[in-house]
Amino acid sequence: MTEAEPLGHAERIDRTRARAWALQIHYRWESASFDGTLRDALVDTTATRRVSPRRLPYIRRLLSSMEENLSEIDAYLRAALDNWRLERLGTMDRAVLRIGAVEIFYFDDVPPKVSIQEAIRLAEAYGGPDSPRFVNGVLDALFKVHREQAK
Repeated sequence: MTEAEPLGHAERIDRTRARAWALQIHYRWESASFDGTLRDALVDTTATRRVSPRRLPYIRRLLSSMEENLSEIDAYLRAALDNWRLERLGTMDRAVLRIGAVEIFYFDDVPPKVSIQEAIRLAEAYGGPDSPRFVNGVLDALFKVHREQAK
């Protein structure tokens, strides 16, 4: 893994907001009334909501990586969940965990600790009262797995 170049303030803000959009699109995708892929959910969302063009590349990157690697991501998450089943988690918590896991395992340009911190922020904004601590614990366990695999 190579050391990523630091992002400028505007790019950090764009990525933070792109993660929030990815979370909303994931929510739409998992809702009972939506029938289609994550890409379809993105197209559907951008048809009715204005998303900054600067954020779309990172949203697409997150969602396509999630879709391509969903079974592996979910396997990592299942292994890290003590006494929980992934399917029983709330939609928002599951989405936040998946976004964090995608960045930890597939995005070498995002430091894992940044991914965890950003996921905690999403959990604070969109999850329940216990979500931030829960997300932190699960993603920290994934980070340790990732670090071991990188050795």
